[in-house]
Amino acid sequence: MATATKAEKKAAVDAAAWVFNVVTSVGVIIVNKALMVTYGFSFATTLTGLHFATTTLMTAALKMLGYVQPSHLPLFELLKFVFFANFSIVGMNVSLMLNSVGFYQIAKLSMIPVSCLFEIVFDKIRYSRDTKLSILVVLIGVSVCTVTDVSVNSRGFIAASIAVWSTALQQYYVHYLQRKYSLSSFNLLGHTAPAQAGTLLLIGPFLDYWLTNNRIDKYAFNFGSLMFIVLSCTIAVGTNLSQFICIGRFTAVSFQVLGHMKTILVLVMGFLFFGRDDLNLHVILGMGIAVFGMIWYGNASSKPGGKERWSHALPTNKTEPR
Repeated sequence: MATATKAEKKAAVDAAAWVFNVVTSVGVIIVNKALMVTYGFSFATTLTGLHFATTTLMTAALKMLGYVQPSHLPLFELLKFVFFANFSIVGMNVSLMLNSVGFYQIAKLSMIPVSCLFEIVFDKIRYSRDTKLSILVVLIGVSVCTVTDVSVNSRGFIAASIAVWSTALQQYYVHYLQRKYSLSSFNLLGHTAPAQAGTLLLIGPFLDYWLTNNRIDKYAFNFGSLMFIVLSCTIAVGTNLSQFICIGRFTAVSFQVLGHMKTILVLVMGFLFFGRDDLNLHVILGMGIAVFGMIWYGNASSKPGGKERWSHALPTNKTEPR
């Protein structure tokens, strides 16, 4: 009875973490879309830097209030994480600029098999046949409802490759660091957010100028745009935190597979709020296939032998708080 209660509590917390991530992720995308469409704010990388700066302030405040205990993360590990994370953000932005939307979506889909590869190679994980088939169904469904025109050039392919591999590495590394150094999501954010904020705010204005030919110092800020920027930064704190929570509780593969639920919700919300006219039968069919695959994946991976199985324990490094 106690075991069942413990399992039920874990399932409830897992579900709450996942809902938190979906709601905040979709929310920040919708707010950013409104900010860019309504107010012409096209500085995506700089905005991401502001997101991490706000997250830094939150983690600092929680530490001062005693809600987050001191922890240690080696500098070399921090630098590796920031390298992967920033290449992910920059690579995604450049990939979207150089490639068609269709190829951009294909690149995002390819993160799932790349994440699987990392877990197979580094963690010696095995997947059951049903788990593999369910992932394939998710890939098919999302590709049906999101991939339209597909065109790519050599520069775009390189940018997409960098984005895919760096994003998969960053997400794998979140899980790895939390396990190895016994870090909570707040602890890890407290270490990584300041470094990401500083680097992205430094390179963001230059990268945004290269991508859009617009300078942020020439942008005409007004009350409306500032309100949307503040709202975006506030929601992004939840997005950053929930991403670390979800990857820590699940795995990078599960986060990628179930994360495409956000893609479907963004399509639906875009239709409802921005009057998109491309929510047709073809798109709805793809959504249905993807949702079926996600449900199948959740069921298949939770069965004995179906979920990622650890063949060895990862050594931990529990250092005394400094």
